[in-house]
This record gives sequence, C-alpha cells and structure tokens, in this order.
Amino acid sequence: MSINGLMVRNLKKNLKNYYLYVFALVFSAALYFAFVTLQYDPAMDEASGSIKGTAAIRTASILLIAIVTVFLLYANSIFIKRRSKEIGLLQLIGMTKGQIFKLLSVENLLLYFGSLIIGLFVGFAASKLVTMILFKVTGVDKIASLSFSSQALVQTLAVFTLIYLCIQAVNGLFIKRQNILSLFRVVGTREEKGKRISIWEICIGLLGIVLIATGYFVSSKLFGGDFTTMNELFGAMAFILASVIIGTYLFYKGSVRFLFHLIRKRKNGYLTVKDILSLSSIMFRMKSNALMLTVITTLSALAIGLLSLSYISYYSAEKSAQQQVPNDFVVPNDQEAAKLKQAFDKENIAYEEKRIEVVQAVVNTSDIVSSELDEATFDADRMQMPIISDKSVKGMNLSPNDTLFSGYVDMLSKVMPLEDSGSIELLGKTEAIPQDYIGLERDFLLPYTFTSGGLPTAVVDDTVFNRLKQDADPSLQYGTSLYIGLDVTDESQLDKANDVFSQGYFGTGLSQSQTAENQKQNMGLMMFIVGFLGLTFLVTSGCILYFKQMDESEEERGSYTILRKLGFTRGDLVQGIRIKQFFSFGIPLLIGLLHSYFAVQSGWFFFGGELWTPMLIVMLLYTVLYSVFGILSVLYSKKVIKDAL
Repeated sequence: MSINGLMVRNLKKNLKNYYLYVFALVFSAALYFAFVTLQYDPAMDEASGSIKGTAAIRTASILLIAIVTVFLLYANSIFIKRRSKEIGLLQLIGMTKGQIFKLLSVENLLLYFGSLIIGLFVGFAASKLVTMILFKVTGVDKIASLSFSSQALVQTLAVFTLIYLCIQAVNGLFIKRQNILSLFRVVGTREEKGKRISIWEICIGLLGIVLIATGYFVSSKLFGGDFTTMNELFGAMAFILASVIIGTYLFYKGSVRFLFHLIRKRKNGYLTVKDILSLSSIMFRMKSNALMLTVITTLSALAIGLLSLSYISYYSAEKSAQQQVPNDFVVPNDQEAAKLKQAFDKENIAYEEKRIEVVQAVVNTSDIVSSELDEATFDADRMQMPIISDKSVKGMNLSPNDTLFSGYVDMLSKVMPLEDSGSIELLGKTEAIPQDYIGLERDFLLPYTFTSGGLPTAVVDDTVFNRLKQDADPSLQYGTSLYIGLDVTDESQLDKANDVFSQGYFGTGLSQSQTAENQKQNMGLMMFIVGFLGLTFLVTSGCILYFKQMDESEEERGSYTILRKLGFTRGDLVQGIRIKQFFSFGIPLLIGLLHSYFAVQSGWFFFGGELWTPMLIVMLLYTVLYSVFGILSVLYSKKVIKDAL
C-alpha cells in the first residue's frame, strides 16, 4: 500500500475519534473570525466612538488566540499519545521518523484546514448575530448587517496557520524523542492503582483543604476594615490568590483521594461495581491530572467571576443611575432650569420641580463610623458632607437635636459601616453644633456631585440648617449651593423628555435614563467580551476533560470486557460510569463555582447594588453548558461498554 493510501485510511479510521476536536476547532475558528470581523465592520464605528469598542475587542482577540492555542496544543498532545502504538508499528514495518512525520503532517493538514474552512463559513454567517448581540447589550441603536472583511480573513488564516505550525513542531519533537519501545508504553503509563494512601498524601490533602478555606476566610474580610493600608490590601489579595491556587492543586493531588479513601473505609471493603468504576478511578486519575485540573478550575473561576461582576454592573445600571441622579433630570443652575422647563412646556411635557438648598460642612462622625482605616485613608473626625433642611424632604420633621443620614452607597457602607445611633458634631467655620444621629435612610436625595461620590446626606432641622448656612466655610462650598431636579409626572412622556433634553445643551445637566444607558453601554461591552472569552474557555476546557475521559474509557475497555464476562450487565457498568463522570466534571465545576463566589462576594459592592440574581444566573448558565460535556462523556463510555463484549 502506498503512503497516500495509508494516509487516507488513517484519516477515515481516526475521524470518528476526532469529531469533538473538529467541532472545537470549527467553533474556535468561527468565534475568532466573527470576533475579528467586528474590528473592521463599518457598523462598529458608532460603538467605537462611544464605548471604545475596537480597542477592547482587539485586546480580547489576543486573549482568544492564547486560549485557542493552548487548547489545540493540549488536544493534539492527547491524540498524538493515543496514536503512539500506531507510530511504533509504522516504525516496525520500516518507515523512517521523517516519513511518519510527513504522513501525520499531511493528515493533520487536511483535518485542520478542512475544519478551519468550515469554521470561516460558520463565523461569517454568525458575524451578524455577534454584532446584533453586541449592539443589544451596549444599547447602540444601529442595524447590524452581514459584511465580509478580507482583513479579518487574512488575520484569521495567519493566526491559525501559526498555531498549525506550532502543533507540527510539537508532533515532530514527540516523534524524534520517542523510540519504538517507549511508543508502546506511552498510553500504558499510568499511576499504580494498588498503592496504599500514605501519611504524606493525607497531610497534603488536609493542607489543600485548609489553604482553600483560609483563602475564602481572608477574602470575606478583605474590605471589612481588617486591612487598613494599601500595602496590607495588596498583600491580602496576593495571599488569597496564592492560597487558593496552591490549595486547589493540593486538593486534586491529595484531598480527593483522601476523602474518597474515607468513603471506601466506611464501606469496610465491601465495594460494588459502581464503587469500583467511580470512586476507585477518581481517586487515582485526579491525582495524576492535578495540574491540568487546577488550571481549568482557576480559569473557570476567573471567567465566572468576571462575567458575574460585569453582569452585576449591567444589572444594577438603573439602580446606580438613581443613586447618581435622584431625579429624572438634574440641571446646574436657574438659567439652565428655565431653559429646560421652557423646552418641556413647548412640547406639553408635565413635570415637577425639586429645589434643595445645600450647605457643605465638616461632620465629626468618629462616634458612629465603625472603620479601622488609618487616618491617611479616612478621617472620621472630619468627614465633609452635604447638609440640607428637613423642609426640603417631603413628610420629614426633625427636632433641633436630631440628624438623619440618607443615601449611602454600598461600597462605602462596607468599608465604613455606620452605627444605628450615636453622637455627631456639625462643624461650621466658628462653631460646632452637637447632634444626635438617629439612623440612615436608603433614599438618595442629592446626586454624586454634591456627596463626594456617595457619602450620605445629613438632614437637620431648619433652624440648625440656617445656623450652618450663616457659619458656612466658603472654601468647602461647591460652585452652586442649590440642587435643582425635574421629574416628569407622566412616565409615558419620559422618552420624549429625554429626546428634548438630548437636543439641547444644559451645561453639566444630567439625565437619569441617559446615565443608566451610558453605564449599560460600558458594562455591556465588558460583559460581551468576557462572555465570549468565557464561552470559548468553557468549550475548550470541556473538550479537554471530554478527551481525557475518552482516553480513560479506551484504557479501561479491557476491564469492561472482564466485568461483562463475569456477569455484570451494561446497566451495572453504566451506573458506575455516570457516578464517575459526575465527579470528574462536577468536582472541578463545584470548586470553580466556590472560588468565583468568594471572589465575587468579597468586592461585588464596587460594581453595583445587586448580587444574587446576576451571579446565580451566570453560575446556572455556566453549569448547564458545562454539563453537556459530562453527558457526552457518559454516552461515549456507554458505546465503549457496548463494544467491550
């Protein structure tokens, strides 16, 4: 038989084993081509101008290259090892290593670039959908069109050609280094399964659990005031990162085996076939794959965490806008207010005007602020806050000795929590007015321009307010001491009012709706990029675990044959396989979800006001997609069991 005929037969024979590899390659090429097409799409001009879309997408495409390259190199290493016996047989029949390398290179060339061409067609067809998703999440009002970019095509071909050359270099190095005897031992090399668990492994297992738990504990204290300087904060972050990553590695290296050893010990040696096929296999397989599983778990946690944080910001956009702009519209002075009201009157838009006189003053809050921050970072004795009269707040009537705080952003409330009551001092230029602090309301009465980015507003009795007004320090006052807000009384006219507002220039005026849209644009782009990178990693890591399970199923084919001959049914074996795959995919997923949860909960309040809903949506979606690969692994193992007898 000629080399060409042998190549065709090998390609047909191995194609059934490569179908998921082909799928992942098609998916990666399609996603990258569609992603790069966005950089050269004329429809992106508006998005690029408003949210710097092109630069962000270009950066994401580089990360996408890194993910795809690592995945393809790893997947190729798995398949080249699976074909080691075949390579050894080819050497036995007289073929040189150069001829074998040429045979595999041409075979891989057809498979690789055939998949790449399919991926380009899929990516071109999906580019419009990708653009539509981007415009949807960023709020860009533009019609997406299907456009072909020759620049994107050349860039994609160049990138994947370089990846192919890297794969061929790895294959050539593998063939060059192996002799015939070692080629027949590559697949058979595995960890000794009969070895008893040692004291050292038990210590490693316990240490892994302790390190992960310690990292979680420190992350929960990260912004609670326990770390008062920037150096301490960065030191704590570095410790958390190192503790969790090293703990994860040790968990796979020893903890899994130790915990499963305890389960087996409770059974007193009476193991069913399900236990043998599941617990026994997991105990040894995860130890040998500890590094790979650590990388997959860490990157999964990173993808879930970043996507959760970006979705928290996107999900909380309207709530954040209400905090930054308490009324539908905010104007800086009477002149701009008159201009806007005139425009509303012209369009028959009904509105209500809200006017609040504001005095900036220093407040001594040392008795009610529970913060361990050092004075260089925060001085509770001299907190500058906006002061308003209780007459400015509808339905509020305070006594001359009482002060109520209102509106406090979640980020600051976590770092500098307030007591429920206590004593404060309102410091004017010449006198200090002692007051009783009576609590905190959630309503935001003034925009961020008056509250130094989210500090509470102090509401006092009108007589106290007038005393502070007369004794106000001029150096603390902003450009205006009057807050003017307008609310549209008929909500159905709000869109029309925003159109009127956007058509005229109102100085530093703000619109609550436009503020929310701007935040959705910025965080929508971040969510789009992180989502696509996370999806790419999910597919590639899921495929890698699937390839490993395929490899293990082929190695255990002989064991399945023996068990079938002993009388065990296919159903008995499949039940054990299901438990095995549940642990194989479930443990990395569970650890990744835990890592991401503790990472998100330690600082989610910097990104928005909602935690559980956006985070659970992201985690649920990731879990569902990840579970698909576990189901595929069970189906493949069922096929191997069926063919075992």
